[in-house]
Amino acid sequence: MKKNEPIMGKITSKCKGGCIVEHIDTGSLMFLPGSQISDKPLKDISHLMNEPQKFALIKLDKVRGNACVSRREIISSFKKEDKAKIIEKYKIGDIIKNAEVKGYSSFGCFFNVNGELDVLVHLQEISYSRVNHPDEVFNIGEKHDLKVISVDKEKLQVGCSVKQLSPDPFEHIENYELNKIYKVKVVKIMDFGAFCELEPGLTTLLHSSELSWTKKNISAKKMFKIGDEIDCVITEIDKDKRRVAISHRLTQDNPFESFQKKYPVNSIIEGEVVNKNEYSLFVKINEFDIDAFLHCNDLTYSNNGEEELEKFKKGEKIKVKVLEIKTSDQKIRVGLKQTQPDPFDWFKNKNKNQIITVKVISTDNKGLTVRPEGCEMDFQIKKSAIAINAADARPNRWTGGEKLDCAIADLDLNKRKVTLSIKLLEEIEKKEALEKYGSEGSGKNLPFSSLSEDLKKKEEEKE
Repeated sequence: MKKNEPIMGKITSKCKGGCIVEHIDTGSLMFLPGSQISDKPLKDISHLMNEPQKFALIKLDKVRGNACVSRREIISSFKKEDKAKIIEKYKIGDIIKNAEVKGYSSFGCFFNVNGELDVLVHLQEISYSRVNHPDEVFNIGEKHDLKVISVDKEKLQVGCSVKQLSPDPFEHIENYELNKIYKVKVVKIMDFGAFCELEPGLTTLLHSSELSWTKKNISAKKMFKIGDEIDCVITEIDKDKRRVAISHRLTQDNPFESFQKKYPVNSIIEGEVVNKNEYSLFVKINEFDIDAFLHCNDLTYSNNGEEELEKFKKGEKIKVKVLEIKTSDQKIRVGLKQTQPDPFDWFKNKNKNQIITVKVISTDNKGLTVRPEGCEMDFQIKKSAIAINAADARPNRWTGGEKLDCAIADLDLNKRKVTLSIKLLEEIEKKEALEKYGSEGSGKNLPFSSLSEDLKKKEEEKE
């Protein structure tokens, strides 16, 4: 042990934490820790059992008669001598041909050289462009040329560079122009886009959002493969941050601008229902491969929009009206009900306080649901708007199907809102009666005791 000489032994059995080794000369038993079996993890050591081999003594306790040995040190010492000889071959500035990508780490990429040496290319030596992780540029198993930039004979390490094999492209980045089309080569495909080479050493990210005008969340894997040469437009050059941004979709016409030219707002077009959710439809305009948005409130004038939405199925063809185009946001909003006559136009020639005839459709505790004669829309007369006299303001006075007069209490054509009131009609008729027959305090008797009774008479007459 003092002379650091190896001893001969053989592994006889496994035990907790390692193995038992028998010394061939004396038959003494020694302990071989699991970490000292080899310089790399071994799942199976059956090929090492009962084979005479060298071990290094690493601990010796004469009092207890315990000895601890290592097979790993023997292997490493041989490898160290071999590795030192290999490293002597390399000098700074040497070019290594066809080194194979072996693995990644957060700080760089490991390459295997001729099966005899592993070298590291640090993250900063991969590319002149910014690289966050080696897997953005390299694939396992790929072969690349390397330039030796450091040799450490003590640590037995060789450092290499990929980017130093070519001149710094950012020194002549002025040669590239913004918004101009360039051919780029796809070198790596990721979930979020593709890394492309403008020239050797100048790698830039083509983000998935810049792949297509119309397809959202599209994968670069579906569009390109490694080695493809594609057209791209440079959208940004930042020399300080050493960053170049590119776009593939800008090499094509913006379909939203083309759509706006051909179908401006208020145009009627045909589309196909391709998707729907709980409050809207998505209508595909096949000519431009664009999905337009159709809210349920724009489906119908008469029914509940959400109920109407249930009637539509995927693949159904419908004619819609273009309501809004936002080319910058890549959004188009369309409507279905706008292609049909608006039943609210019935009120266009009506005025506030005008008396109209309506038909009672249904009643409930909140009031009456009525439909004006000649109109296709239903409206609510609230319970509070049924009569001046609170005792007469009972919706159950009607069962449905009756006709009655009421007044327009409020009308807003722009907001498409109308408020109907029977109470207002009573007030108007009472005012007219007072003007005709004199004031209430004049002592003259009015021809009717209350307007509600008069209304009843009118209803009886109509019936």
